[in-house]
Amino acid sequence: MTPNASSGSSAPSRRSFLASSAVAAAAVAGGMPLLAACGDSDSGSREGTTSGKDAKKILPAYVASNVVVPDIPAKNGSAAGFTSKLELAGLKTSVPKKLGKGGRITVMSPFWGSPPKGDNAYYRAMNDMIGVDVQWQNQDGNTYEQKLGAVLASSEVPDVVVVPGWNMSGKIPTAIISKFADLGPYLSGDAVKEYPNLAAIPSDSWQRSIFGGKLRGLPMPSPWAPSIVPLYRQDIFEEEGYEVPKSCDEFLALAKDITNAKAKRWACMDMKWTAFQAFGVLSGSEKPLGWNLVDGKLVYRIETEEYLEALEWSRKLFEAGVVHPDAKMGKNAPDPGPKFAKGEFLIYAQNISQWWSRTAEQAVSNPDFKVWGMDVWGHDGGSPTMWAEQPAGIFAFVNKKASEAVVREVLAVANVTAAPYGTKEYMMTNYGVEGTHYTVKDGIPTKTDQGNIDVLNAYVMVASPAATIAHPDFPDVAKGQVEWQQRMGAFTRKSSFYGMQITEPSRYTNLSNDFEQLEDDIVRGRKKISDMQQAVSDWKSKGGDKLRDWYKQILDQNGSAAN
Repeated sequence: MTPNASSGSSAPSRRSFLASSAVAAAAVAGGMPLLAACGDSDSGSREGTTSGKDAKKILPAYVASNVVVPDIPAKNGSAAGFTSKLELAGLKTSVPKKLGKGGRITVMSPFWGSPPKGDNAYYRAMNDMIGVDVQWQNQDGNTYEQKLGAVLASSEVPDVVVVPGWNMSGKIPTAIISKFADLGPYLSGDAVKEYPNLAAIPSDSWQRSIFGGKLRGLPMPSPWAPSIVPLYRQDIFEEEGYEVPKSCDEFLALAKDITNAKAKRWACMDMKWTAFQAFGVLSGSEKPLGWNLVDGKLVYRIETEEYLEALEWSRKLFEAGVVHPDAKMGKNAPDPGPKFAKGEFLIYAQNISQWWSRTAEQAVSNPDFKVWGMDVWGHDGGSPTMWAEQPAGIFAFVNKKASEAVVREVLAVANVTAAPYGTKEYMMTNYGVEGTHYTVKDGIPTKTDQGNIDVLNAYVMVASPAATIAHPDFPDVAKGQVEWQQRMGAFTRKSSFYGMQITEPSRYTNLSNDFEQLEDDIVRGRKKISDMQQAVSDWKSKGGDKLRDWYKQILDQNGSAAN
């Protein structure tokens, strides 16, 4: 992650991590078994997935990078961790010669914040290093889906379009299949070896990049170890003698002990996401992970007893008055960071990226502040059962009309942006130009004001390296994050559809849209568990059971990824 660049604090979802990881250039990946195919078409109407033998014919050969050796090797779906000082004089070179031929390409990508001027020092330095003139068409990340839909429906599609997984709804998945190029001729099998940094991206991330039976996406790898952490004020816990809970009952008892509303202290924010983990609820942040084969029957997460139990326990926290009043506002709640820093609440469930960002925010003004991550507990005090997340979540696609020369220029860009931590290419991609965008003191690179303006979520969106967490300013946090992932990864299972890139029939696309709001209403006491049970019944009759049959057919044809 990039030091001294604060990340956002939106709801703890895949979305918040991908946004923050794009801004902060943190990407994590792991390995997986491969799966199988449902036919092939280039018409844009294809549904289903591609895996197994058919995928193996498409996937790039995997050639691990040995340019840099991590301090903490990846394990259990974790990142590889880097905790030693960053010695600029010892940076490795992963791209010994420019692969770009001086051509120009346009890239449309989501951007969170204020985009820099097009002809800034960072863009110039990157383009010079790559040998390609990249022209950025940055769009507001918060409204990107609308812009994306309009562009894909038009005849004016840029050379490269970045599409986050959470924007793949409605007609966008079929537009991806019809509008974007097959990169297989350039990357499948040994062809990828022309681009060594792309060859070092794990196969499961490439598996997620197969759309419509073709390798169309350049991936931003992400962790399959859990990403939502119960973050807590370790400094106050130590001062007050609080112990980290090991069951849901212990958590509620602790929360009551912490809470003193008159003194403006509450135990926590909404803990729904931790409840899902503690009760073993199937991941629902990205389709199709909410489905799994259980005792021979395919079930969706909302149909399970664990789902209702997690919502009921989360509701009990609100009912007991231990949740900070801001949490009642749901998605409209303000950034929790300032009140977390003041100690108004001590625990909240958020993306692992905020472990570092909260630390960095308070390092100077509040030196005693220490945030750490609780290990997730099983609801009854035993070991938890958690579910693997998808191994890639943001993709860059190349216009189907692009010439071979343009495709090669795009791959030259991606081969630089996918360079591993500890290389000159990584430093340029993530930090910019030394002296202009960052300074280095005692092995710690620190963004300058200009760096915080120019070096934001641009080039990292084209492709990213596999599995990296590194914070030169707070190496203990990097170590803590990776070790947390490894401990929790040991309790993490892969569901039947892990790693598959599945395009659902459009008639089912919006079938589950209202459940998140209903969850939040139940947790806050505005609706009842019986309302959820009725909603699940309605879901089944309105298409859920037919969607189950459709997914079962995919499993029958492709096999399961479950472990």
